[in-house]
Amino acid sequence: MSTARRRARDDDPRGDLYVLTLHHLEYSQSFRILWLLEALGAPYELVTYERARNTSLAPPAYKAISPLGTAPVITDGDLVLAETGAIIDYLLDRYPSEQLRPAIDTPHRTRYLFWLHAGQGSVTPLAMLDTLFTFIKQRVPFFMKPFVVPALNLTEHRFLKPRLDLLLTKAERDLGQAPWFGGEAMTAADIVLSYAMESAKLRGHLTEAHPNCRAWLERVYAEPTFLAAKAKVGQEQMVLLR
Repeated sequence: MSTARRRARDDDPRGDLYVLTLHHLEYSQSFRILWLLEALGAPYELVTYERARNTSLAPPAYKAISPLGTAPVITDGDLVLAETGAIIDYLLDRYPSEQLRPAIDTPHRTRYLFWLHAGQGSVTPLAMLDTLFTFIKQRVPFFMKPFVVPALNLTEHRFLKPRLDLLLTKAERDLGQAPWFGGEAMTAADIVLSYAMESAKLRGHLTEAHPNCRAWLERVYAEPTFLAAKAKVGQEQMVLLR
């Protein structure tokens, strides 16, 4: 099932005919693109898709649009673009913002670049693996659990958790020096990290040992553009827990 809502600005030079469309899969990483669009004040149309109740997977209509069958994906005229990093670069090129993407040679440029790419290339994949492992352990046939669950637990203990702990330790240290991952103001790096950091909190990885990370997440939740994006889709959280 999908629903469509249009949000367009009067000053959009291309007019309503070519308004960029975000195809949003509920409880997915595409929420970050919705938040970015709100933060940019960009014109867009929002089409939302519900996950299958029995599998939590994207519906066929969504997979037919996305070249990878995954979220996020946007369409802009004849353009169909997937992958979070590519979409973020595309939007920041089209609607430049020195707050959301600090300029070259500004004090926090390298900090921003590190967390923008670490967020998508390291933290988010670990969060997705954590989610996948939980899903498998909950649904694996009972006669396979004695083999599958211990193997996944071992992988979590030796690989997933140590790597995530290292990243959260660095995040905690950096957020002690400035309130946002991109420095003194919210940037696209914070938007990228929002999904994985919420997942880390909901799954018990963000603890009392990470006060700076938890305070950062509260700042995210209070951001007006985050709240506007949240209101558009009617979700209480970004991450699906099942």
